Amino acid sequence: MKITKPRLALICGILCISIFPILVKLKLAPGLISAFYRMFFAVILLLPYVVITKNFKLPNTRFLLLAALCGILFASDVAVWNIAIQDSSATQASLLTNLSPLWVGIGSFFFLKVRPATNFWIGTVVSLFGMITLVGFSFFMELNFNQAFLFAVFSGILYSIYLLVSKNVLSDVDVLSFMTISLIASSIYLGILCYALNEPFTGFSDTGWFVLLLQAVICQLCAWLSISYATQHMRATRVSLSLLSQAVITSILAWLFLEEQITLQMVFGGIILLFGIRITFYDKTISLKRLFSKD
Repeated sequence: MKITKPRLALICGILCISIFPILVKLKLAPGLISAFYRMFFAVILLLPYVVITKNFKLPNTRFLLLAALCGILFASDVAVWNIAIQDSSATQASLLTNLSPLWVGIGSFFFLKVRPATNFWIGTVVSLFGMITLVGFSFFMELNFNQAFLFAVFSGILYSIYLLVSKNVLSDVDVLSFMTISLIASSIYLGILCYALNEPFTGFSDTGWFVLLLQAVICQLCAWLSISYATQHMRATRVSLSLLSQAVITSILAWLFLEEQITLQMVFGGIILLFGIRITFYDKTISLKRLFSKD
């Protein structure tokens, strides 16, 4: 598999977002306010750069509104996922939100008129099997259908809509301008929501503030500048499925820093998951009829 710039950017983005569940699991700030500061600090850092370097280009009204919509969708996704992680387990929340490749594939078919390749569906099935193996079949069968469960599923749906809409916007708007507009929209939207719900904007420990800043720099700016660039140059279905690999990296980080156990089953599941992703990058279309034919 040739490592092109978009693929390299995607790998970088996946590595950056993989630490996010670890930071959220520390519970140093409420989930909703954590999402706000992730967007707010990111736009505070990005805005001066794009203004000074004159890299910001205001798109036409249609794409401006769509970029702002992307900001609201992504902010909602992060906020809902934060709450799901803190109200249940990071494993359950990650499993359910990572059903997004299915929603992206379906959405691409109905709304973008793009028929996902056979390799995508085969890779999706293999990757989801790997994901289930990673967290355990018994765990998957015993999912608790509570508020956290619904929030995690909703997070995956929001994320898939974000990917599909952003793919459309990034066909006409450069990455830095898109990120600036979407982050401003995210910050305003989450700021109003946090204020309306009486979320605490202050009172965090020094470690808590550092973690919030870390989320903004690594998990937002570095990660999503890279992923937005990859989305601009790659199929949305392929990007969404590749992001499943963050579960493997997150498990390793949780083992290193949170002393969570890694079993042989988790290793096996991770290998299957990564193999499923690799299938989607296979250039030649896999023929199911040829695989199961009796020659």
